[in-house]
Amino acid sequence: LNEPVSLKDGSTVLQFETRFQNGLECGGAYLKYLRPQEAGWKAKLFDNESPYSIMFGPDKCGATNKVHFILKHKNPKSGEYVEHHLKYPPSVPSDKLTHVYTAILKPDNEVRILIDGEEKKKANFLSADDFEPPLIPAKTIPDPDDKKPEDWDERAKIPDPNAVKPDDWDEDAPMEIEDEEAVKPEGWLDDEPEEIDDPEATKPEDWDDEEDGEWEAPKIDNPKCETAPGCGEWKRPMKMNPAYKGKWSAPLIDNPNYKGIWKPQEIPNPDYFELDKPDFEPIAAVGIEIWTMQDGILFDNILIAKNDKVAESYRETTWKPKFEVEKEKQKAEDESTDSDGLSGVQKKVFDVLYKVADIPFLSEYKLQILDLIEKAEKQPNITIGVIVSILVIILTVLFRLLFGGKKQV
Repeated sequence: LNEPVSLKDGSTVLQFETRFQNGLECGGAYLKYLRPQEAGWKAKLFDNESPYSIMFGPDKCGATNKVHFILKHKNPKSGEYVEHHLKYPPSVPSDKLTHVYTAILKPDNEVRILIDGEEKKKANFLSADDFEPPLIPAKTIPDPDDKKPEDWDERAKIPDPNAVKPDDWDEDAPMEIEDEEAVKPEGWLDDEPEEIDDPEATKPEDWDDEEDGEWEAPKIDNPKCETAPGCGEWKRPMKMNPAYKGKWSAPLIDNPNYKGIWKPQEIPNPDYFELDKPDFEPIAAVGIEIWTMQDGILFDNILIAKNDKVAESYRETTWKPKFEVEKEKQKAEDESTDSDGLSGVQKKVFDVLYKVADIPFLSEYKLQILDLIEKAEKQPNITIGVIVSILVIILTVLFRLLFGGKKQV
């Protein structure tokens, strides 16, 4: 950039377009908004370790499917730069079209993430619910030098020391015994084997006993056993032993010495600080970082603005016409695709399912849902089963929310 851009005054809008022409199965394609350096920035100096203020863009591989937003913020006490990741970010669109990603940083500490102009996520920089780790660290931390006392008892229950094994408790009694009341069925053929040599089998002409060993006819089911209740030696069936009790152990009682689960005492956090607004570092350059298994990734219209209306205008005049043309072209290609490919209906279904994965109350199961969707994309014949599985997840969560149980914090 000609001069660094401050993120502290008013709103700031970060926006860019990207297109995965060959799809994105495993890779990341995001922008790093780089901090100023004394020597300035040169393209050849940019690498994975380059210091940045914000990292923003799509990342997808395996169970990971998200639009990254990471703020690298300096702790004023320790001087350390810490990466703060947006929690529950939106998913990456699954098609091969151009999409526009927008991050709007507001002066009231709000950040909004838009994809194709539609808001997908809203968060507050100072909220512990929205960023991990939180920008404002905990006031206290566990004392790293505190040690658990040797006599600290964490057992809530203990075997009753006064309990005595009953005299009639037989630890050697087997779990199962023969059913003495069982009677051999009438017509049981004791002397007939269940299998016999196939009388129609003959030794192959090229069989060499010296090289191949003694020839044996293959076995077949004994036809005499088909109408009989059974063949071979009859044995009484087994049944559960009513006298079985297993290994005796003393019953558990409350531990009179129980002190609870030990935790180190809390001490003031030496790195704790308070702030009303994030101390954003200026942006001096923009770096494109790509790690991917597919080629054909395009970037366009990288924008830093102070007014979201400017970003909206760019979306309407540069991205939207391009997107509409690509969408129509893709639609035509889909219609001419053979039956082995995904149908247009299936693509729409997957788009809906990706939106379902972004629903906040399903955040605990987002990775599981995304994994199911990706399996269905690779194996279209299991799409219905995947939809059913996702519906089960949704109904389970709704039931839990409506009728109690563990709720998402």
